[in-house]
Amino acid sequence: MIKRISSGGEFEAKIGYCRTVVAGGFVHVAGTVGQGDDVVAQCKSALETIGGALQKAGAGFADAVRVNYYLPDAAEFEPCWPVLAEVFGANPPAATMIECNLIDPKFRIEIEVTALAPAAG
Repeated sequence: MIKRISSGGEFEAKIGYCRTVVAGGFVHVAGTVGQGDDVVAQCKSALETIGGALQKAGAGFADAVRVNYYLPDAAEFEPCWPVLAEVFGANPPAATMIECNLIDPKFRIEIEVTALAPAAG
């Protein structure tokens, strides 16, 4: 069974994706950018959106098993480390950071998360 949870964002319908998909025992949260003037602010904002998406699926950051970070400038990743350590701290997932272009140059980081889905009961 596949459960799709939309965030209601304008691009979901335009592009044809869903913020969160629960399937195969996992919660998959789509790549998420945040708002703000710098990479740290955008990181925090993206994590707030991801946290809300996980919550709607009945999961949380402690359930995360995989996280991917995408940044146009790898040098901007280190300033985000304290934020990420606070969010994932005691429950660190497997992680990858990739340097690449994002959909718009104003975005400095995009984050996607895979978490264990809650047990059906």
